[in-house]
Amino acid sequence: MEKSLGWNGKSLKKILEESEQLFEESGQYYALAKLSLKEEDPFRFERNYASLRGALVSARETALHVAASPIVKEIGELCFALYTPEGDSIVVSTGILVHVHTMSEAIKFMIREDYEEDPGINNGDIFLNNDPACGNVHTTDVQTLIPIFWEGKLVGWAGGVTHQIDTGGITPGHDLVPAMQRFDDGVYYTCRKIGSNDRIWKDHLISARRSVRTPMYWELDEKCRLAGNLMIRDAVLEFIEREGLDYYKQFIREAIEEGRLVFQERVKERLIPGKYRAAAFMDMPQKEEAWQPRARMDKISNQPLEIIIKKDGKMSLSFDGASGPGPNCMNADKGAMEGGQWVLLTQILIYADKVNDGAYFAVEKEYPLGSWCNPGDIYLSYQAPWGNLIPAYTGMMKCISYGLFSRGYREEVVSGYPFTGDAIQGGGIYSDGPLMGQRWSLSTFEISGQGFGASAIRDGLNWGYAMWNPESDLGDVETWELFQGGVPYLSRRVKPNLSGHGKYRGGANYEGVGMVANSRDVDFFGAREGLVFHGAGGMHGGYPNATGYRLYAKNTNMEEIIKNRSTYPLGDPDPTNGEFEQLLKGDITRKPYCSIYPITLDNYDLFYYFLSGGPGYGDPLEREIGHIKQDLDDGFYTKNIVKNVYGVIAKYSEIKKEWEIDKIATKERKEDLKKERREKSMTFEEYWEKEKKKIIENKLSEPVKLMFTESLNLSNNWAKEFKKFWKLPEGFKMEVK
Repeated sequence: MEKSLGWNGKSLKKILEESEQLFEESGQYYALAKLSLKEEDPFRFERNYASLRGALVSARETALHVAASPIVKEIGELCFALYTPEGDSIVVSTGILVHVHTMSEAIKFMIREDYEEDPGINNGDIFLNNDPACGNVHTTDVQTLIPIFWEGKLVGWAGGVTHQIDTGGITPGHDLVPAMQRFDDGVYYTCRKIGSNDRIWKDHLISARRSVRTPMYWELDEKCRLAGNLMIRDAVLEFIEREGLDYYKQFIREAIEEGRLVFQERVKERLIPGKYRAAAFMDMPQKEEAWQPRARMDKISNQPLEIIIKKDGKMSLSFDGASGPGPNCMNADKGAMEGGQWVLLTQILIYADKVNDGAYFAVEKEYPLGSWCNPGDIYLSYQAPWGNLIPAYTGMMKCISYGLFSRGYREEVVSGYPFTGDAIQGGGIYSDGPLMGQRWSLSTFEISGQGFGASAIRDGLNWGYAMWNPESDLGDVETWELFQGGVPYLSRRVKPNLSGHGKYRGGANYEGVGMVANSRDVDFFGAREGLVFHGAGGMHGGYPNATGYRLYAKNTNMEEIIKNRSTYPLGDPDPTNGEFEQLLKGDITRKPYCSIYPITLDNYDLFYYFLSGGPGYGDPLEREIGHIKQDLDDGFYTKNIVKNVYGVIAKYSEIKKEWEIDKIATKERKEDLKKERREKSMTFEEYWEKEKKKIIENKLSEPVKLMFTESLNLSNNWAKEFKKFWKLPEGFKMEVK
């Protein structure tokens, strides 16, 4: 085999090293001082970019019809990208843009590990990766990569990624709460060659079928990714045949450099130079839940974010002060961090222009070694890094929104986004019917349709957002029931009081009830925030959205209820007077947190879940009365909430079948709330003294003390600023049990 696959007789490793050196020295991709092709013939340049973009979108839309997984087919958890020989993305399809740079890292991993020498990179080879330590987000995201050759030289890579229902981990599902080490995460494919001559090897197919609980979905999704990649390869070869190899070489570099320049210009246009900061947290209550002794701890992740915007449009991002990793599934590596950052940048800064690795090169990053966002230990679990990523990057959206607000782009402001946590997960085996003995998985992707945060001029979008999927969708109940038939839906309806309050409320969302039927050995679990607000939700007086909780019922009388056609629970609109407790007999469990280890459910057991609302913007007392009436009519808020938060007195008219507002009583109630605010408020100095006393007297909760201790030990800069702000005595240390 010819060892030097790159242009001009150079190895891929040499090309990568030169590219990185040129950028470090010049600050420009490949040290391009100007975009000569675009300047000479801008129409030709844009037409060619559009042709590649169109080819990738076509590949994705075609591949969707090959996939089997409802997660891929129903909500489009799939994307494709084209890369340079050294692994930088040139153009991407629509879809889950999180993974555009993750696949870039995987390609560079193969180059740095001398895959060119062994196992070899040949025309028609197929590589598979789902290892978070070399470019992926978590093991459930599976990447297929193929090299593209022209006259014996590698001219690029095509990559596709889909989200899998199951990867054969410690329990069924796709975000495995009980995982605490690599060996719990499921099957790992670390940039492994799985095929040649455009065909997947039989031994890999056999191995994969035996490694996961849903082999049909896995196998067809592999064929879906390969089909899309082959279409992209054909498009690139047609491009080179039409425009010439020399043009292609220059074009792909200019496209990336233009992406970098566009990003910097957008930053200068939209944001004000300076330092932006935000705080976010994630709770992991495992002391009572965990199976493994080492995992039995209640932990909170500290996720401080600092963004610096420079006058030339460059951006730096740092998580200095982040707390440590742990024996849990939510540790994140570089690929995951880059993915979370990437998907938000494409939504809030570079959504209307060329989306490629130009933006990646325009941002400096710091993920402190030894922290949850860069543990430096490949043997930890990285199965569900979204547990930290989702709340952590609320800070990024918040910081950028402050800049947008200051520049006057009020419509672009977002007060934050919801936690797209797993409402329900697990799986079981059919015990009756035509599919008896077959396994089913419980991993509905309704989580892709959350309530969005309010902006500075409007309410947030209802049930239509996920930070990791700009094309989010709840999906149809009927589709989810096809592949999780062991748990038919009893209901899906709007749940009140999820939206963060404000002059503009956050987006609303749904609740649902499911019942186990015709199944055995059913596992049920899930993860989401519950004891803390996951991010600095709400803006300019707006409130964060509601946190989550767990509710399920075992040993119920549902068989009798169904037989007698009696009333059963359809939701949990008022947890203080629950429908489960009113209408069911059985063992009913309520937990104030969402992240629970798997429990076993039996036929006629019920579980309840709800999706997240979005945070609010502005003072709730400034919300228009007409909007509040509409909120009541739509079931977004209840009577007591609008009274206690918005100061609105309302009564339901049985005749008109709508809510009526008592304007006189409302005016009085608003004045009472303002008076109450004045009486209960305290100055910053009073609040500071109160909180400092807790620190000095060691009265913080144990999870909070553990979180701060980890941050203090991991970052000298953060520790210095923390102690200075609180004016702590020399040698102060927190006492952690």
